[in-house]
Amino acid sequence: MRITVHRKAHFNAAHRLFRKDWDDDRNFKVFGKCSNPNYHGHNYELVVSVTGEPDAETGFVMDLKILKELILNEVEEPFDHKNLNIEVPDFKDLIPTAENIAVVIWNKLRSKIQKDHDLEVTLYETPRNFVTYKGE
Repeated sequence: MRITVHRKAHFNAAHRLFRKDWDDDRNFKVFGKCSNPNYHGHNYELVVSVTGEPDAETGFVMDLKILKELILNEVEEPFDHKNLNIEVPDFKDLIPTAENIAVVIWNKLRSKIQKDHDLEVTLYETPRNFVTYKGE
């Protein structure tokens, strides 16, 4: 029997979608107002899902207190109220699109979660725009 547990979290961050090797005109044509040179922000909502067999002794797939701490330490503290392009080293050479942010979060958490458990990250950039990454 495999069960999925979920933990929700959020963080607020600014970013700019642009390529350093393109001029402002080309960046605007591709990324629109998201390429604003003065950046813009989002109230990101995050759902981290872990799927696995419940432990025979505890009944837990994963202790949600541990998952809460992992998300706090690996995502919320490093990303919250930050300019992703400038203050988060993961995005030094990576455009902080919702897709790339989800992959970075997944990579940060994957090594800290039991190997036989599946991990899925869903990141809401807005209530209507969101991405999901499962490591594939």
